[in-house]
Amino acid sequence: MSPRGVAVPNAREMLFAAAERVVAKGGPGALTSRAVTDEAGCSKGLLHAHFAGGLDEFVAELVLDRFSRASALAAALPSRAGQDTVSGNLTEVTSALLASGGPALSALVITRPGATERFREAMTTGAPGFTAIEDAIAAYLRAEQPLGRVPASLDARSTALALVATAHHLLMTADPATPDPAAQMERLVTTLTRE
Repeated sequence: MSPRGVAVPNAREMLFAAAERVVAKGGPGALTSRAVTDEAGCSKGLLHAHFAGGLDEFVAELVLDRFSRASALAAALPSRAGQDTVSGNLTEVTSALLASGGPALSALVITRPGATERFREAMTTGAPGFTAIEDAIAAYLRAEQPLGRVPASLDARSTALALVATAHHLLMTADPATPDPAAQMERLVTTLTRE
């Protein structure tokens, strides 16, 4: 346990990782401020020192952080045209999107009205989310078309929407106890991008 009054480097990420472990072990109902700080091995006040809005702000920021990571990975997709495989590149991004909060963390945002409000506000003010990922996937598919790695007739925008919408659906409806939805996404990627 870190002593009080001592700066904790990377406190946000440490708390985020601890929250993910708490939810993975006990489901969304297990997430409390105390459970997070106990799992992180830090003082009880650290979470509230970094998230003045309490657990709702913490949950919203955690999910936003994970979406931001998935969005950054997607943003690099167009520069990867012609490299590796189309299926592999898209599966990597959609898998990151599925891991960007996982079903249990996404459920937390839905069930905590304060977190939902903070999350929606961030999305409307430009936080990277599903739209940014959809745009990056569409740009990537268009970059692959002249290379012949994706059918010229493929509607890149609709395909990107189908991939992101499916990931969104799986995030919002999957039960944490069900098998990993990544296999479903891999099959969809293959189906949508083959000739």
